[in-house]
Order: sequence, then structure tokens, then C-alpha cells
Amino acid sequence: MNLLKQHTGVVIALTIIGLWFFALILGLNWTIDYSNPLLYVLILVQMHLYTGLFITAHDAMHGTVSKNKQTNKMIGTVSALLFSYNFYARLFPKHHEHHRFVATDKDPDYHKGSFFPWYFSFLRQYISWQQVLLMAITYNVLKLFLPIENLVLIWMLPAVLSTFQLFYFGTYTPHKGHHEPLNQHASRSQSKNHLWAFLSCYFFGYHYEHHAAPATPWWQLYKVKEKYALKGYGK
Repeated sequence: MNLLKQHTGVVIALTIIGLWFFALILGLNWTIDYSNPLLYVLILVQMHLYTGLFITAHDAMHGTVSKNKQTNKMIGTVSALLFSYNFYARLFPKHHEHHRFVATDKDPDYHKGSFFPWYFSFLRQYISWQQVLLMAITYNVLKLFLPIENLVLIWMLPAVLSTFQLFYFGTYTPHKGHHEPLNQHASRSQSKNHLWAFLSCYFFGYHYEHHAAPATPWWQLYKVKEKYALKGYGK
């Protein structure tokens, strides 16, 4: 039990990766039937697992997946790569710039604008030509062995939908608009609802709490929310 407790972050990270692979393999071998509601459930589940991959890579950037630095970096690197060939080494400095210069011109995640201009600005910060090339190569190889429809619906579409999930709940909603001068993290937080917070973005709607306690792994953020909700922070 103590050993499991010491490595909870690793177990959770590997569970997300394992479930993503399971759902991917299941979906790529699925007989597509647009009248079957389970198809849409699978797409949404895979979207959520893609978001979990990115959140896992994000937690690794804060050193919260494993206390072993090599294990932590390895899991972060793998999780980032599985999410459309994101490169951990490229994400790492940008994310820490976001924390250091939150909601300023030096913040790579921040953009003074409405939803879609901000969204495309956000994508420009994190999508590289190397990613696009690797995705194109992978797609053209996989389509030799797998139905194109399955590749699009189960491998590609959930990844795209996940970018909206991550952006809306993890960047746009917490940082848009005016923030009170005393709000040192220039972040707001969604109302306390742990089930919705998990389903929407692995508790990252509790965004003020994440900036206030960046060394807290995603699966412990609800505890920070409990603490800060009592004080009225992050609204």
C-alpha cells in the first residue's frame, strides 16, 4: 500500500496511457455505423483520454508525475508524443513562461481577443511543421492497413476536439476578460463541482487553484479547490 501511494502519479499516468491505447485499438477495429450511439460515446471518451495525455504531460512539466526525474520526464515525453507528436522539450519552456508571465504579452498562452482568434493564436504557439509532417507520414502509413474512416473518426477527430476542450476550459475561460488587481494569478476558477470539473478538463477548470499550487497533481486539485473555496478565492 505504501509503495502504491508513493507511485500514485505514475499509476494514474500509465492508466490514462493504457486506456487511450485500448480505446484507440478498439475504435480502429470498429465497424463504423453512424446509427450506433456507441460510436459517438467512443469518440467523446477518446477525446477525454487525449486531454488526459496532455494533462499528464503538463503534470510532468511540474514534476508531479514521479519524484524520479527520469521517470517523470519519460512519461511526460511519451504522453506529449502520443498527443499528435507534441514535443515535451518544446512544451516545457512555454508552459513555464505561461506561469511566470500569466495574462501578459509575454505569456504564450494569452491573446487579447475573442475565442477563435485566441484559439488559433494558441495553436500557433504549440503546433510545429515537424508535428504536421509526422502526422501526415503516420496517416499515410496507417491507411494502408486500416480504414480511413476509422482513422479520421477515432484517431484524428478526438485529438482536434481535445484541443478545444483544453483551450476552452484550461486557458480561455480562466484567463479571459478583466481580473481584479488583487488576483495575483490573473486566473478565475469554475464553481465547485468535482464531477463536472473532472469531466470538463481533469479539474483544470479549477485554474486559480492550479496557479496558486502548481506543484499539485491534477488528481489532487479538488482538495486545493476545497481550501480556496472557503476563502472565496478564484471567482
